Amino acid sequence: MCGITGIYSYNEVGRISSIFLQASLDELKQRGPDYQNSHLDYFVNLGHARLAIIDLNAASNQPFQDENKRFTIIFNGEIYNYKQIKQELQNLGHQFRTESDTEVLLKAYMQWGTDSFQKLNGFFAFAIYDNETNEMILVRDRYGIKPLLYFEDDDKIVFASEMKALLKYRIPKKIDKVALYQYLQLNYIPQNRSIFEGVKKLEAGHYLKIKKREHQKKCYYQLPNTNALNLTISYKDAQKKLRELLDDAIQLRMVADVPLGCFLSGGIDSSVITALASQHTKKLLTFSIGYKDEPFFDETKYAQLVANKYKTEHTVFSLTNQDLYEDLYSALDYIDEPFADSSALAVNILSKYTRRKVTVALSGDGADELFSGYQKHSGEFLARSTDWKASIVEKLLPLWKALPQSRNGFLSNKIRQFKRFAEGRKLTAKERYWQWATFASEKNALDLLSNDFQPEINDYQRDKEAILQFINNENKDENAFNEVLRADLGLVLPSDMLTKVDLMSMANALEVRCPFLDYRLMDFVSQLPVSMKIDKSIRKKILQDTFRNDLPPELYKRPKHGFEVPLLKWFRTDLKSKIENEWLNDEFIKEQNIFSVKAIQQLKQQLFSNNPADAHASVWGIIVFQYWYKKYFL
Repeated sequence: MCGITGIYSYNEVGRISSIFLQASLDELKQRGPDYQNSHLDYFVNLGHARLAIIDLNAASNQPFQDENKRFTIIFNGEIYNYKQIKQELQNLGHQFRTESDTEVLLKAYMQWGTDSFQKLNGFFAFAIYDNETNEMILVRDRYGIKPLLYFEDDDKIVFASEMKALLKYRIPKKIDKVALYQYLQLNYIPQNRSIFEGVKKLEAGHYLKIKKREHQKKCYYQLPNTNALNLTISYKDAQKKLRELLDDAIQLRMVADVPLGCFLSGGIDSSVITALASQHTKKLLTFSIGYKDEPFFDETKYAQLVANKYKTEHTVFSLTNQDLYEDLYSALDYIDEPFADSSALAVNILSKYTRRKVTVALSGDGADELFSGYQKHSGEFLARSTDWKASIVEKLLPLWKALPQSRNGFLSNKIRQFKRFAEGRKLTAKERYWQWATFASEKNALDLLSNDFQPEINDYQRDKEAILQFINNENKDENAFNEVLRADLGLVLPSDMLTKVDLMSMANALEVRCPFLDYRLMDFVSQLPVSMKIDKSIRKKILQDTFRNDLPPELYKRPKHGFEVPLLKWFRTDLKSKIENEWLNDEFIKEQNIFSVKAIQQLKQQLFSNNPADAHASVWGIIVFQYWYKKYFL
């Protein structure tokens, strides 16, 4: 796990920007605190910041070259099956001078070219330069676990693991209005856009070849067609196969030359990972955070049950709301493009404390998108059914609209959910997916923007259609529900969940590995019938059933919680003055001319009313944006 940065100059004007390489590399030291170095060629300059995980020897430092110094690689990530690939290469006559996966990756590309990417089991973003052909290739892993941003103008293309490193090349800072409009709805910006015009995120499962000004971007991986359902397998055999694949994925991800542990939240996903991982080490270290002031969201007692069952060396970081609040600004300081998933605050603290004991942690990320674990998935399943209860909830929409809605209480949150469900059931499958993926409607987000910051709607609609491309409004087959999961794997997973984990883990130089995102497991589960994943009474059906005897029964008798953060409480107490006098101050909003003063006033009024609904999520999104804006523009 590291950070990479580089520049490919097209001419002498572009080459001038190579003087900024070291400044860009300096911005990546938190990602790679162990070693930083650069490779300087005439038109191509590459920088690498290393977090040493496999083969700690200095000979594995990067940038790394082959024996003939024709190829140079900078690599962020891990290749878990590198030993198998290395053996295959040795059989073909290749010799190795290190024990690193970096050298294996480079020689795999030298041997097989772009076909080598299909062999890789891991997570990665890397660049390889061929100084004989003057060709460079940028590559990102199948699901977008590791980030890679780039910017091109007439003179050069520059790239980096993080926006803050990319900005050191003095690229233009012009806000992308479509990206901002997307952000106000989702609280994150979908790939391949970024907050700045011209800065792109290389999409998951893609590579970009560059030779002078000629580009070739290709997709080298896609999930199997879930509608084909070529996989015919019994439920019992599917459970057996799931266990085998997940166990092997975990074993591969436990290879490290540094201390390794496991996040253990008390939910099903991390508990399954812990149960299997504990079978492959003498003493597994596990970590969880608890909330002293928020017992409804505290899951540590369930985590402790799993830790006791598998005799892990368990550490609980028990936090108060004040602890979360005090850590707020360290998280905001690291974010270099607006990103307002509030659970990032909790992940930041968990990563910070976990890093004190280990350098690598396993996590359960990806399971919700793969197996259908979100509340919205239950809603979607019911919306597609003829269930009488769903029809009643829909017909009572006027009642839900009239009642107070808030995430801050059980009853008011249920009313909020009923209202969203009733509204969504009236929509097409595509429009319903988009509505349930967002916090703010298209109209409300548009109203928040000033006249000068209205987006180009045609560009926005093209992006939206690309995100929703796998959902078919006309497909009424039960297995069409798999289309919704595929949309999540393309939108929510890379742009929200994995971005959050990468940002907050890298802020603390912690490598997080995700066994559920092993491509063999992903390919297998994505083709399973919907009936194996969800029904009216259970989500993540096959995952829960497969490991039911491995986990304490108490885990199956509790509601699912996320990493909740008490935003509404903060906004009405500790942060109220900052909201009123700084971030959402009328004079500043007017001077800034990005947001509508009137719409912001209405949003604040709703936030402090008895019926806040999801106003706190929108306010948090604007706070994060304003904090970011002041850092980069004022």
